Amino acid sequence: MSSKLSILENIRKNIDEQYEMPDLDAFVPTAYADKLSQFIDISKGVGGHARVLEDGEDLNAVISGLYPEAKTIASNLPEVTVATFNPDEREDAHTLIGINLGVVKGEFGVAENGCVWIPQNVKYKALYFISEYLVIILDKHRIVNTMHEAYNQLDMHGKGFGVFISGPSKTADIEQALVVGAHGPKGVTVLLV
Repeated sequence: MSSKLSILENIRKNIDEQYEMPDLDAFVPTAYADKLSQFIDISKGVGGHARVLEDGEDLNAVISGLYPEAKTIASNLPEVTVATFNPDEREDAHTLIGINLGVVKGEFGVAENGCVWIPQNVKYKALYFISEYLVIILDKHRIVNTMHEAYNQLDMHGKGFGVFISGPSKTADIEQALVVGAHGPKGVTVLLV
């Protein structure tokens, strides 16, 4: 008998009480009374920022107001006229190094954790991670309650890549030192339209 099987056999012999598996059909999914408010609150909690554009508010004026120092703004979205260039027109992803702001479109958001699903809708997925700051434009009516609902929304047919993004890039070490922007954008703003 292998050492693995011996260990498992010893565990089985020493279990005094066994429990039935839980009834997964009795699972009641979380449903938020106000998914939009929940999404905004959780986005703030994870270090990001989410904001609803009011009726008549100009998307480009809001972006310029939030990031007045941005000199290089990359976006392939026709409604983003403050973009200084279209990243899809670049021949090499390496030319995206040093971008101050990337503006992309999200497909749907998740209220429970403030993340946004972004299918690859740009030529180089590096844009999502190499931009110093990232703005995600999201339809405020496209927010689901939980990741369970989110996974049911995913349609990966014909898409080479997709990513859930929730707030800025963060990492922490065993000394409990939190670093923001270590592996991606230093800041993420979701503009809910």
